[in-house]
Amino acid sequence: MSRAIGRSLLNALATLVVVVALWQAVVSFAGVSPYVAKGPLDVFRFLFVDEAGAAPGRLAADNREAMRPLLTQTLKDSSLGFVAGLAIAIALALAFSLSKVVEAGVMPLALLLRSVPLVSISPVIILITGRGSTASVAVIGTIVVLFPALASALFGLSRASRESLDLVHVYGGGNVTALRKVSIPGALPSLFAAARVSVPGAVTGALLAEWLSTGQGIGGSIQKFSAAAKFDDLWASVALITAITLLLYNVVQLLENVVLARMGMSQQQA
Repeated sequence: MSRAIGRSLLNALATLVVVVALWQAVVSFAGVSPYVAKGPLDVFRFLFVDEAGAAPGRLAADNREAMRPLLTQTLKDSSLGFVAGLAIAIALALAFSLSKVVEAGVMPLALLLRSVPLVSISPVIILITGRGSTASVAVIGTIVVLFPALASALFGLSRASRESLDLVHVYGGGNVTALRKVSIPGALPSLFAAARVSVPGAVTGALLAEWLSTGQGIGGSIQKFSAAAKFDDLWASVALITAITLLLYNVVQLLENVVLARMGMSQQQA
């Protein structure tokens, strides 16, 4: 287990280093004015370093306090899409495994929705659920999360050992028993992979919903920051939500490594 934890922490550190290096490279070599483009050190100073002679209201603590409600709102919106999307994806995957009739009836609709760009159908979703409503955030976030998670869950459930399934049936077990005893335990790596993929998907869906519908959170503030030339706020908000997303992604990966290590399963099965 200690090796699994160490590997997860090392992967998280490597990911952070790569992201920061790419960020700095883009800022340094893209030819964008430093007034507009802010690097990692600029954001760090904005959030944690007080400028000499800074007046109250323009201190680093004030900047962090301004970011806090935006970040909190976006995380709340992301949690709606994550929970709903992942739950529906797993439920559909189980239903498809138990009934080919359900799969034949629902899968074409899912594929149709997947083929339509979300930005193009978001106005319809907002029109139905109401602009600024929590329902619009939940629906958009769910759609973003649903299809990648469904594909991963279906892949894992379809890899169940045929011999093990036949053994359950020989001893009188039905499809539900086979699913519970064989398919679901064997699909754990893929289910964890679905959860990992759902983390950035949920955040993306929340930002999109906030931008198009609610005007709240980081997604709703990015355009406001840009219009008001508050580029420090803009880059700080993007950096914070990116850092939190990477952190949550690696927390799920750490949980995955620990659980699979205790069960003697390899992550490469996903």
